[in-house]
Amino acid sequence: MSTRIELTAADGTTATLATNGAEPVSWRVKGAEYLWSGDPAHWNRHAPWLFPVVGASAGGRVKVGSESYPMGQHGFARDLPFTVVEQSAEAVTLRLTDGPETRAHYPFTFQLDVTARVRPAGLDFDVTVTNPGDTPLPYALGFHPAFPWPFAGGARAKEGGYAVVFDHPERPFAPQVGPGGLLLRAEQPIPLSGDTLPLDPAIFTEAFVFRNAGSRSMRFTGPGKTIRMEMADFPHLAVWTKPTAPFLSLECWTGYADWADFSGDLTERDSQRLLPPGAEARHGVRLTLEG
Repeated sequence: MSTRIELTAADGTTATLATNGAEPVSWRVKGAEYLWSGDPAHWNRHAPWLFPVVGASAGGRVKVGSESYPMGQHGFARDLPFTVVEQSAEAVTLRLTDGPETRAHYPFTFQLDVTARVRPAGLDFDVTVTNPGDTPLPYALGFHPAFPWPFAGGARAKEGGYAVVFDHPERPFAPQVGPGGLLLRAEQPIPLSGDTLPLDPAIFTEAFVFRNAGSRSMRFTGPGKTIRMEMADFPHLAVWTKPTAPFLSLECWTGYADWADFSGDLTERDSQRLLPPGAEARHGVRLTLEG
């Protein structure tokens, strides 16, 4: 059963994390909520962590050597209980390690630590992937937070004054997403103007995936307020929603879904990282409400 952990900053900003998935489920600034509610009528998650893969795997499985293992969309970390390693009024560190349940899908030894820290008008995450084993660890990590659109709730409007602004101009094309969430070599145009994506619910039939993006921050801007999301060592970005859902998801990834024509080993998966034995990798995300 998941436990909820409450964090409070000096200015009254609060965050709540669930031990299942180390998932933040609330982020409130001056009493207003800025994380998606998790309404199952639209999407029953808030801001999951994705590990040890991001996106779909070809055939719903991954190959490791001569064996094949079932692997669900975005991996398994978001559905498993983490343990509390350290906790204070403003911060908590949660940990997931391998066990029989994970090895049925992913035959590797690992440690995944997520530290959340609340600060005035902000919420920060430091994530460490550690390989305590004696073979290289193939992994991908992602963060998939969703935010209310519009910020105050209610229905979205085409001319609502919302946009996503990148810190650098990005390429206005993304891979098409095929059956089962696999990526296609063909591309779709993105209605991006330099560094700005004006938001209209009608433009979203699938996620916009920015592989090898130049930006290291994204701003979700609306009337009078902005949510800034800064990323450390997450080279791939995505913007996603459902056509009728009142939220917007800004995503950052170290890897992405399989190409539809991929059939190789997990270690050969495009963008999958190989962490040497005894090594650790650090990643970070910083959320700030501005305005």
